[in-house]
Amino acid sequence: MDVAALKRHCRTLPGSVETLHGEPSNILVYEVGGKRFAYFKTSQPECWRFSFKVAPDRFLELTDQPGIKPARWLGKHRWVTVVDVSSVPTAYLKDLVAWSYRHALAKLSRRQREAIAGATADPGDAVR
Repeated sequence: MDVAALKRHCRTLPGSVETLHGEPSNILVYEVGGKRFAYFKTSQPECWRFSFKVAPDRFLELTDQPGIKPARWLGKHRWVTVVDVSSVPTAYLKDLVAWSYRHALAKLSRRQREAIAGATADPGDAVR
């Protein structure tokens, strides 16, 4: 999976909002209900490095792999950074992003989660 495909994937998650933050942070953030679940660094020397939160039991497993390291500043909160997203198998990366998304979604209030679920529901699914 390349950077463009991963950005498209993050945008398609229900309720996902993409926000570009300029100087000094230079990050492209993906959030759901105001809770961050992933981001890309957009400036050199770390351009297009991808970070997301992982489950406690996955943190050491992932950071032991070449090209994956604890995220700068957020590593202590179990965020990891993938240096080159094309080096990680697509299905595996999507599973990791899905966990981070679900974790952020779970931190929202029930009302917020229901609003996001309702906004993505197909109107044809409504019971008449």
